[in-house]
Amino acid sequence: MKLWLLLALLTAFFLSACTREETPPAGARRTAARYPAETGVENQPTQQPFNPNAPPENTETAAQPVAPPPTGAAPSKPAKGDYPYGTPVPGKPGFVKSPYAADQGLVDVRGFPPGTEVKDPFTNKIFLVP
Repeated sequence: MKLWLLLALLTAFFLSACTREETPPAGARRTAARYPAETGVENQPTQQPFNPNAPPENTETAAQPVAPPPTGAAPSKPAKGDYPYGTPVPGKPGFVKSPYAADQGLVDVRGFPPGTEVKDPFTNKIFLVP
């Protein structure tokens, strides 16, 4: 008896789920989208193509010299000598300890010549291969 009741309920649930029509959410668009080809409006370019032989549009702006960067500005990338060197691990050639995270683990630098900049996998900082 329980099996028949369960089977009937499952069948009713399945049929109700299959025949139910979904209604769009409130505020949803109920009209078809109109594209420029359908509305009759042609696509007009908003910008002219680049012409390398054309004179500059604004001669006042083009005549002004570009100001050099201030003399005390820091360089965007540190010089190669500004990075610390990794510490070689005795008995394990090709492995170094990071100068930034010496207790984290070893960094495999096999195949990198000495002086190469490598990224520490623990801190994502740059150091040099000894």
